[in-house]
Amino acid sequence: MATQLILVAASGLAREVLALVRAHGGYDVVGFLDDDVARHGTTLDGVPVLGGIDAVTEHPDAELLVCVGKGASREQVVERLDGLGVFPIRYATVVHPAVDVPDGCEVGVGSILLAGVAMTAAVTVGSHVVVMPNATLTHDCVLQDFSTVCAGVALGGSVVVGRAAYLGMNASVRENVRVGEGATLGMGAALLVDQPDGETWAGVPARALGVPTGIARHRNDGWPATAEHTERIDEGARA
Repeated sequence: MATQLILVAASGLAREVLALVRAHGGYDVVGFLDDDVARHGTTLDGVPVLGGIDAVTEHPDAELLVCVGKGASREQVVERLDGLGVFPIRYATVVHPAVDVPDGCEVGVGSILLAGVAMTAAVTVGSHVVVMPNATLTHDCVLQDFSTVCAGVALGGSVVVGRAAYLGMNASVRENVRVGEGATLGMGAALLVDQPDGETWAGVPARALGVPTGIARHRNDGWPATAEHTERIDEGARA
């Protein structure tokens, strides 16, 4: 008999998880929890929205999976569930059955790895991490808790993705580079140097929004750039 599972947040990510477990088994999704009162008593893809997050206390036997897309918000929901007496042992971990998790790789509780994710050697995926389809995690990468890696992202070896960081679709990160905690890396960006905590970077090579690369720094377009910042990016591009 399949384990009962409740998805927290009636979101697009939750629908993807629902489709995965329906196709491959392992769990019986019995409902969603969502604080949007307008959703209560309705269904999503044939599964009922049971109530708000506080209703978790009415379903003590079901496992839980937090399906909030943004890592910081996911963390807030987990903290709230902690306050309602939910222990880590109750969180499910959902990995698409076609995803190979080699010996020496780890996936934490509450994490979601969708179809096509590639892991090589000694990859560490923390708790409540979301990895979207066709992402590539190469040797010794570390995805810290609550981080989000979108579809098509490619990480070189020994990349660290900070807690609650967000990597947009098809972004790439050079080996031995760190994405800061709570940072956002835009779609299609190429990160060559460490990205500070909490900053949003985009472009090729990636830079803080509004800061040009060395090639573009002489344009008269009003973008502010410090010599230190542009030299750091240019050094990464030359290496």
